[in-house]
Amino acid sequence: MKRILQMISLAGLLLTIVPPILFFHGNVSHTTQNMLMLIGAFTWFISAFFWLGKKSKVEN
Repeated sequence: MKRILQMISLAGLLLTIVPPILFFHGNVSHTTQNMLMLIGAFTWFISAFFWLGKKSKVEN
């Protein structure tokens, strides 16, 4: 489950990084860029909440 949440978090991060690059090159509009980045931010914060900071089950 943790691996799935990490992949969803990565997709959210990509949605915050890629749209400005696409906007810079003129491939998407400003409105589309903002919407994709907003979706990416929400995706990141919601999915990362469940796996970041959890202790590992293996103890040293």
